[in-house]
Amino acid sequence: MPKPQGQPKERNFIVQVARYSEIGFIIPAAVILGLLLGKLLDWWLHTHWLMIAGVIFGAIVGFVQLIRMVTAASQDER
Repeated sequence: MPKPQGQPKERNFIVQVARYSEIGFIIPAAVILGLLLGKLLDWWLHTHWLMIAGVIFGAIVGFVQLIRMVTAASQDER
């Protein structure tokens, strides 16, 4: 059975949409995970500052992952 002509281009578009929509979830997910882990450590160690450190760490990790994804996507387009 021959493949339709438009399918590879459509699949490439879907892959790009999935890749770029993932970028929008990276930073919030990392920040929320840092917040939850920080709150858990605050509860366990009876402190009050680890939640803030978790949010900051999550934001840094999110931005690093965002930069990695953007650079990988730009190299794939070349």
